[in-house]
Amino acid sequence: MPTDDVRADGPSDRGVVAGGAEPAPGEPASSEPASGEPASGEPASGEPPSGEPAPGELAPGEQRPPGPAEGTLGVQLLGEALRASGVAVGTGQLVRCRRAVRVLGGQDLADRYWAARTTMITDPGDLDVFDRVFQVLAARAGEPHRSRGAARGPTHDTPEAHEGPDSHIEVGAPGEDGEDGERGAIVGARASAHERLRHRRFDRASDEERAQIAALIDQLPTVLPRRRARRRRPGAGGTLDVERTLRRALHTDGELITHATRRRVDRPRRVVLLLDVSGSMTVYAGALLRLGIALRRGAARDASQRVEVFAFATRLTRLTEALGAEDPDAAIAAAAGEVRDWDGGTRIGAAVDGLVRTWGRRGVLRGAVVVCCSDGLERGDPDLLAAAMARLQRTAHRVVWVNPLAGGDGFAPTQRGMVAALPHVDVFLPGHDLAAIEDLVAVLRAAR
Repeated sequence: MPTDDVRADGPSDRGVVAGGAEPAPGEPASSEPASGEPASGEPASGEPPSGEPAPGELAPGEQRPPGPAEGTLGVQLLGEALRASGVAVGTGQLVRCRRAVRVLGGQDLADRYWAARTTMITDPGDLDVFDRVFQVLAARAGEPHRSRGAARGPTHDTPEAHEGPDSHIEVGAPGEDGEDGERGAIVGARASAHERLRHRRFDRASDEERAQIAALIDQLPTVLPRRRARRRRPGAGGTLDVERTLRRALHTDGELITHATRRRVDRPRRVVLLLDVSGSMTVYAGALLRLGIALRRGAARDASQRVEVFAFATRLTRLTEALGAEDPDAAIAAAAGEVRDWDGGTRIGAAVDGLVRTWGRRGVLRGAVVVCCSDGLERGDPDLLAAAMARLQRTAHRVVWVNPLAGGDGFAPTQRGMVAALPHVDVFLPGHDLAAIEDLVAVLRAAR
């Protein structure tokens, strides 16, 4: 009896011996043709039985499940699947993803892929998990895995995946749009990489990303605030200067031929930066110190502009002179050497009180814009902090508080340090990423 029996794919459990061999003893003779052709009424090999949907097709009356990030339900399903896979996805990220999908139209799979990836993923280590979850949901919805080229980005273990923010990311097939399309793809990839760095949290950034963010902070255009001076100086477009006008008339036999004017001029307003370098702020201290260096570099172009930088954990330390080095890295190293309590405890009230009592009497705080960068995790007396902040607000022109924790979803200023300080703060900002630092620079520029 032949050993290479081949069973047909039909619904019958009994096979047909190839070549028309006789059936085994005790088995009824098969009525199927010897050629292996399916009998009349049986479906061909590989086809589902009559009345059943083919793979990937929907049964009559069955609705197709939403694709990944397709509509509000699709965004919710993708978020729940990512959470079940161990990826931290907040409610705010789901809202931003839905808005991004709505702007892009939500029809193309690649658009939905990049909208979800840029809004839901903050840790580069979660990219592989995101890709797998996205593909599973796309396959379940019967959508193709590729749209406009590849829905996925470059493979993470290839050289292209580690080229940095200026790497070229293909969004279409090669040669699809010609030379202009390739140039546009490169420009779009660079813009996307820069935007990704702007919103990368300092506490989640890799060492390479932190170096890139530090370089961007060094390049920030620091236009510092100015104030209107009380005294007037000769200048066009101002009010009439009677004394100078009459003095000119002496040379024209008393005729008032020309009129002299004078106007108020702008003078630089002092900026005071107070940085918390305690243990809970260590991951943000480097970026904030670089901001202080950038502000001092902007002040160096104007000899009359002064920027004061102080740091504190349990004691107040002046860093203005230490940050005067040309190299930002050398300046930060010098500042770290000056602060003895770096990465220590937190006594915000004692630091603000020392700033007001010691440097407020020297006129450093009068009319200045004071920026306090701290998470508000006070370990000292909150009443002391409230009293010191009240005196600071009366002395300074404006008080700005930068809290890196404010950049998280669901943040509420319930820390006892923030509860004590907020009533005496004029502007409250987050400070968790580069975009927040840019907002702070804009606030300083507008403070007149």
